[in-house]
Amino acid sequence: MPTKSFRLTRYFTITSFIAVALVALALVYFEHSQGQFFQQVQEQQSELFKQVQDDFAKQQEDVARRDLLAIHEGGNVNLTRLFANALWENDFAPFVLKAQSIPVDHCRAKPDPAIPEPDKNGEPLDTKKSCLADVGKQIMAFPEFSALDAKVVDAMKRSTTFKIKVFDLRGITVYSSEHKQIGEDKRNNAGWQGAVSGKPKSELTFRKTFSAFEGVVENRDLISSYLPVLAPGSDRIVGVFEIYSDVTPFLNRIKQTAIEIAQKAADTQAKVQHAAVENQAKVEQVSIVSVGVVVGLLGLLYAILFFVVKRAQNMIDHQEEERKLSQQRLSQAEKMASLGQMVAGIAHQLNTPLAFSENNVQMAKEAVGTLALPVKTAQDLAKLSKSALDQDQVTIDVSEIRQELEQIHALDTDVQKISIMLDDIYNGVGQMAEMVTHLQDFTHLDQRKWQEADINNTLRSVVYIARSVISSQVELIEIYYDVPLIECDVSQLNQVLLNLINNAAQAIVGDGKIWVRTQTTPQGGVQIEVEDTGYGISADILPHIFDLYFTTKPQGEGNGMGLHIAKDIIDQHGGKIEVQTEDGKGSVFTVTLPANLVHH
Repeated sequence: MPTKSFRLTRYFTITSFIAVALVALALVYFEHSQGQFFQQVQEQQSELFKQVQDDFAKQQEDVARRDLLAIHEGGNVNLTRLFANALWENDFAPFVLKAQSIPVDHCRAKPDPAIPEPDKNGEPLDTKKSCLADVGKQIMAFPEFSALDAKVVDAMKRSTTFKIKVFDLRGITVYSSEHKQIGEDKRNNAGWQGAVSGKPKSELTFRKTFSAFEGVVENRDLISSYLPVLAPGSDRIVGVFEIYSDVTPFLNRIKQTAIEIAQKAADTQAKVQHAAVENQAKVEQVSIVSVGVVVGLLGLLYAILFFVVKRAQNMIDHQEEERKLSQQRLSQAEKMASLGQMVAGIAHQLNTPLAFSENNVQMAKEAVGTLALPVKTAQDLAKLSKSALDQDQVTIDVSEIRQELEQIHALDTDVQKISIMLDDIYNGVGQMAEMVTHLQDFTHLDQRKWQEADINNTLRSVVYIARSVISSQVELIEIYYDVPLIECDVSQLNQVLLNLINNAAQAIVGDGKIWVRTQTTPQGGVQIEVEDTGYGISADILPHIFDLYFTTKPQGEGNGMGLHIAKDIIDQHGGKIEVQTEDGKGSVFTVTLPANLVHH
């Protein structure tokens, strides 16, 4: 079947629609991704803002606690100095000195189990804790202890100081407003160690219950400060104070402020989130509008391109029609050129049997004319014998016809020769009829354009016609194998094959041979080869042999359209034409045609 033309509008409609749809989908996807990205950025910014506010609130609370601790530590330092100035020289210094006279090394050498075990007699085991408790009892047994304790309680009454402890330089608690703690060893306490080295140490702690000057208190935030006690008028450390100050109201205020800040931050965060939601909605709205506008522009672009392509398709169709008409005109011109050459050859071949037959007819006519007298004489004798039906013998007076009989006797006409001449005439007419039949098969005028055809039969007609065109010095050799029927335009194929045979003959100088072969391809198609022993095709000419108007023949002998048209015809049949050549030794043109319909 002929090759189909490329339908630009159809393929553009499909491919451009798919492309526009993909672009639109990609745009929607990117817009959606951008919206999600913006939303994520908003959420991250909101979360970051919240984190910053939380960190700021926490930092503010921590700073407030630290400042509170520093302020109270400074206050406790001043309190310690005042306390030392008021009571140390006259009251605590002699008391501490006296308490230091009680040895504690033997207590420190005793075990300090977490759970004391009884001895072998069932009595409580003498431990470090119990030993130090005995030391405390000895201290509280001092006569001056009660007066000193009363002064301390009276001095701290109705203040925020809940407890006071006094340590000697050994780390032994020589005084505590909570009496049961007197005698405890704080030598390993980090706060005492820092204070005894001259560095105050403070700590903020929460106590569910605490023994204060005025009794047990509950749920209190306390600052405990270990403070060095300096001898009046010098930098010499003579002891360590531990003061517990109640900062619950201050800390509650700090906590309340932190709550208020957190609430403000939460309100601000809510506003930020609300603004983020509104911004996200605006972004989505703008995104929808943008997508709609772009999709609309894509649709408009598609419509414009469709109109342009549709017009281009019409122009292409028109140009294709013009090309086909031009191709037909070129093909017709080539065919007419071949036909003129072929007609000249056929006319030459027809002249021989025609002249021979004409001569024989004239001779037969003359021979038949000489038989008129004998036939007339024979007819007269027949009449005479018919009139004497009842007699076996008839008397003839030859005097009247003697002259005619002498003329008949003088004739040398041979009836057998007339028969031979008529046979020669008949054979000549048969040759002319065969030539007309092959010519009719070659031109294919009485059949439809595309049909199933036997290439072998087609080639026989082409070769018969070619013999009338090419030189008698060129021998045409036909080698045909069984091939399948193919669907083709026989008239066009005849034109191609005759052109190939003519070109092969023209490439031969003097004597030569042309082989015409057919065979079946491995794919079930048909392969036709035209091989010659001519001068071949040079390497510089070979790439151009199928170009339109390319010819190596002298001007007036070739128009350069034959092979171009041949290739175009083979392409329309879905086949291919190839050439193998060796300069000076000949060429082989191979035509391969697909088996659209396979029949054997």
